Amino acid sequence: MKQQPTLIRGLGLVGSASVVAGTIIGTGIFLVPSSIARQVDSVGLVFAVWVVGGLLSLAGALSYAELGAALPEAGGEYVFLRRAYSPLWGFFYGWEQFVIGKTGSIATIATAFAVFLGYFFATLNDELFRLPLGFATWSLTGAQAISLIAIVGLTLINYLGIILGGAVQTIFTLLKVAIILVLVALGFALGQGSWSNFTPFFTSLGGAADTLSAFGVALVAALWAYDGWNNLTMVGGEVRDPERNIPRALIFGVLGVGIVYMLANAVFFYILPLEAVKASSRVAQDTARAFLGEWGGWFITVGALISTFATLNGAILSGARVPYAMARDGLFFRHMADVHPGHRTPAKALLLQAVISCGLILIFGQRPDAFDRLFTFTIFGLWLFYGMTTAAVFVLRRKEPHLPRPYRTLGYPWVPAVFVVVAAVFSLNTLIRQPAEAGLGLLFLLAGLPFYWFWRHRSA
Repeated sequence: MKQQPTLIRGLGLVGSASVVAGTIIGTGIFLVPSSIARQVDSVGLVFAVWVVGGLLSLAGALSYAELGAALPEAGGEYVFLRRAYSPLWGFFYGWEQFVIGKTGSIATIATAFAVFLGYFFATLNDELFRLPLGFATWSLTGAQAISLIAIVGLTLINYLGIILGGAVQTIFTLLKVAIILVLVALGFALGQGSWSNFTPFFTSLGGAADTLSAFGVALVAALWAYDGWNNLTMVGGEVRDPERNIPRALIFGVLGVGIVYMLANAVFFYILPLEAVKASSRVAQDTARAFLGEWGGWFITVGALISTFATLNGAILSGARVPYAMARDGLFFRHMADVHPGHRTPAKALLLQAVISCGLILIFGQRPDAFDRLFTFTIFGLWLFYGMTTAAVFVLRRKEPHLPRPYRTLGYPWVPAVFVVVAAVFSLNTLIRQPAEAGLGLLFLLAGLPFYWFWRHRSA
């Protein structure tokens, strides 16, 4: 019997760290600082929010590092949840990711890429053609076309091999970090800013309850900017020397991003006073424009394009490994487990992921409010699974005490416990404040049950 081709371990330490950093640093650092400043109304609290967000993300990364080193397989959270709890919980995660979570994220990132490109091409939002459908009219804009081209192009690159996809990820991650650091260096050297912008460093928002409430809302924005550190475990089956490289890439990747974020915020406030940061919708561009003129706006927009491009590549590269792992276990369309004999990639899973992501853009791309609401349905499930996956560290230590663990979570049990509590609070808060979105997110999960029973029965 001919042996089926398998995935290859083509990602080294640099490539793995690029997946971590490249998928974290997206549009957040270019947009989020002003949102955080408006919430806490204090330079010191802005930095405190970024520090706490980074520490929480690091707590999650430290926990995932133990799981990824012990179970270095394609699929990430799907594998950990299946092993710790049951195949059903692994399926729920994979279903949510493929139906809307990861595919919706890919569509959103591709849309952001087209938005940044619109800075240079004002007519990008013009309609290319209109198609009457009787009950409605469907049209395609230039921005939608760019989003589709970006998804298809990067899917093709990752179709051709993990080594090529990892190289693209490394190159563009280094470029975007370099652009942010150049902005920092030029800002402090040429910006003629003022350290008085940092004073008073801490200001009162009123009572302790008001300050804590504002801090919590701002923290949500920071955690969104740090999100993406978990993607490396999805490609765990393709990391060389995973017992060492997965923990190192997760830990140093998150720490490196935290340092870059702090430096970027430092130059923002050095150039712009607090009120200007709060009023800015594109704080990075306004900072660069303040001392470089219009060229500064162009420079940072190019940086945002490169940053978004790398994030999109990382999402496409990692996302397809989840349906591949599910199909391999008989819990998804069986051909999604096929590996290309030459390129050694989950080719069909990559293609189906691209089709669904492009479909979301074609359906919702003309209605940003509907698209944003659709994507918020995943927030509840996202943090629910983050918490459950981190809790799997405790479950597997009790359930499989003899499982080889090349790396053990630093600060156990407190580090994973803190993250689990935060994830639980975040999920509960989403359920209370956005019951419609959280409820619909749960319906998305439950809609997968018939498919689970069918595939489970067929594989049995």
